[in-house]
Amino acid sequence: MPLLFRLPLGLIVAALGFMIVWKTEVVFGWVGPIDWAERKMGTRMFLKFLGVGVAFVGIFIATNIVSDILGGFASMFAPNR
Repeated sequence: MPLLFRLPLGLIVAALGFMIVWKTEVVFGWVGPIDWAERKMGTRMFLKFLGVGVAFVGIFIATNIVSDILGGFASMFAPNR
């Protein structure tokens, strides 16, 4: 993926993750309570974890680490040669 496409995409995804963490109440208003998350940790905490994960994925995209991570996962399932 070219740098001129990868960098803005990664920054947009990272900003989206930051916004999920920063404005958790707004996102909670959109999605409502999630039954599984309520039983385990609470929906708001789940949304914060999700936002941090999305922000990390955005950073991985911007720095091109995501291709190494996906390549590592793919090599786990590829036959050994």
